[in-house]
Amino acid sequence: MEGFLLAYYLGVDIGSLTTKVALIDQGGMLLARAVRRSGYHGRETALQLVDELLREKGLMAGQIAGTVATGYGRVTFPADREVSEISCQARGMVHLFPGARTVIDIGGQDSKAIRVLPGGRVADFAMNDKCAAGTGRFLEVMAQALEVTVAELGALAAGAKGRCPISSVCTVFAESEVISHLAQDTPREDIVAGVCAAVASRVTSLAGRVGPEPEVAFTGGVARNRGVVHALETELGRPLLVPADPEVTAALGAALVARSLTGGS
Repeated sequence: MEGFLLAYYLGVDIGSLTTKVALIDQGGMLLARAVRRSGYHGRETALQLVDELLREKGLMAGQIAGTVATGYGRVTFPADREVSEISCQARGMVHLFPGARTVIDIGGQDSKAIRVLPGGRVADFAMNDKCAAGTGRFLEVMAQALEVTVAELGALAAGAKGRCPISSVCTVFAESEVISHLAQDTPREDIVAGVCAAVASRVTSLAGRVGPEPEVAFTGGVARNRGVVHALETELGRPLLVPADPEVTAALGAALVARSLTGGS
């Protein structure tokens, strides 16, 4: 019965493209995580993931001492509290990288630059949620034009011998540029390197609005793309701190907030 004395905390991040769930213990250790496409019903997807996670760990709902929901769909989920993804992202990233003072988050539909204080409090932030430039959606459109998968972009960029400039800010015009470069037999690798550089340039401008301070941490699904990581490091002139599991850092932060609401640190 000893296990029933332990408390656990859930963070649920219902994003525009994917839903993420993180389970932590009283010490803040990440015990389990899950990621799935949100589909049309992010709430139902989240409920399914929570149920699967609890069954996987042999836990009952009564052992969850607190749940915080974040992301676009947070208001739809029956959590103890709803917290913005900016606050949750800052909390999760500083938990992983205590020295981080700037967090760059590139998701499917938006990108954010967050200046953080010790403990993960938000000092300032800037967000691009009006245009696909500098987001995962931008990379998806470019990958389609190049007839490759998003997962292949990083490896292609690593093999580039040059960098083909993509000057258009608009995703539609940038796609036309890519198609034009392909028609001119420009190496696909060089075009991909240019696409990654274009994302990095947009995000660096966003970060400039909050006054980026070292150390800089990079998260969100796009942080798995080594081409974008390299381009962003080049633009910023410093190495980036990248978590091993960048998709779930906001969910982790939400779980940490849930723990703090019940008296945890």
